[in-house]
Amino acid sequence: MRIVQVQHVYQLTFMPRFFPVNCYLVEEKEGLTLIDAGLPYSTHGIERAAARIGQPIIRIVLTHAHGDHVGALDRLKARYPDAKLFISRRDARLLQGDVSLETGEPDTPIRGDVPKHILTQPDILLEDGDDVGSLLAISAPGHTPGSMAFLDTRTRALIAGDAFQTRGGVAVSGRLKPLFPFPALATWNKEISLESAKKLANFNPSLLAVGHGNMLEQPQTQLERAIVEMEQHLRISPKR
Repeated sequence: MRIVQVQHVYQLTFMPRFFPVNCYLVEEKEGLTLIDAGLPYSTHGIERAAARIGQPIIRIVLTHAHGDHVGALDRLKARYPDAKLFISRRDARLLQGDVSLETGEPDTPIRGDVPKHILTQPDILLEDGDDVGSLLAISAPGHTPGSMAFLDTRTRALIAGDAFQTRGGVAVSGRLKPLFPFPALATWNKEISLESAKKLANFNPSLLAVGHGNMLEQPQTQLERAIVEMEQHLRISPKR
């Protein structure tokens, strides 16, 4: 596991050379907010990182309900029973293995590794604009119907889940990058992903932290380039 700190954000990367899977610890005065729960074996690495920082994990926040973001959830909840679990109202259904679509959602199948055996129940269901400590919850659907990103209001650091990737090239979710195609292959709806990417870029983040790939400081130019690339891709690709 690799640990990189920028501002209040600690990026924990599992398998950094081959298939990087990131989760994040965000430092608050009262304790740590864990964003995403990595892979099933990530528990000990996350515990070691929290011990190294010297604060307890008081919240577990999920950007979305795919297996590589919730893998250690049950074990972490057992380890930190007082930590509250936050997830969007929409992806709470996905967390329980329910892949059915809601009324009004585009009729495209939900993709990716949807969990089937998660026991932990959410404590708080998030909506766009909710506060989670110093973080602003931002609805950013597309990769999954209920994906969320989180903006640190102290520094404008953006933890964006799989709304973007940086591994293999900066890309909007759904735009396939041959060197790392997996986020695109697991994306539910490209058009909605593009709209969410534009929404997130409007926050002009100081830092972009994603589920797969290194953190980027002052990422605005790269975000805008990725958005233009996705727009061009959708113009020449048939609707799906």
